[in-house]
Amino acid sequence: MIQEHTPAPLFSLLNAENVEKNLADYAGQWVLLYFYPKDDTPGCTTEACAFRDNTPFYEDIGITVIGISKDTPKSHKAFKEKY
Repeated sequence: MIQEHTPAPLFSLLNAENVEKNLADYAGQWVLLYFYPKDDTPGCTTEACAFRDNTPFYEDIGITVIGISKDTPKSHKAFKEKY
């Protein structure tokens, strides 16, 4: 288990546009990673929408927010478009 406030291991995943993104692409930047169980479920939607609604705050302080779940890029895209 990764401890809070420690660097994440490098990894690559497909995003909602089916494009591979690497954590290494954000080297030297602040990244807030949050993990959620499933797209379009009540708790996960509330959490994702809270990050979305606070995007200007995170951008102002130079933080990129990335949400990760086991869902497919297609599911992520539908979730993103819906909310």
